[in-house]
Amino acid sequence: MDKEYKVGSIVVMKKEHPCGTNSWIVTRVGADIKIKCENCGRSIMLPRIEFNKKLKKVVSL
Repeated sequence: MDKEYKVGSIVVMKKEHPCGTNSWIVTRVGADIKIKCENCGRSIMLPRIEFNKKLKKVVSL
């Protein structure tokens, strides 16, 4: 897998969040991935498969 991430990683998603940023912090890794918006603090959970499709790049580990 070319996209490596863990708890605390900063990731960039393909689609922008309504608040205007597409930068997120990974807060939980498992069957589901939980990410928190860096701008507004909103958290969402995505199934790992869906998260991998929507992930653009990993900024930092």
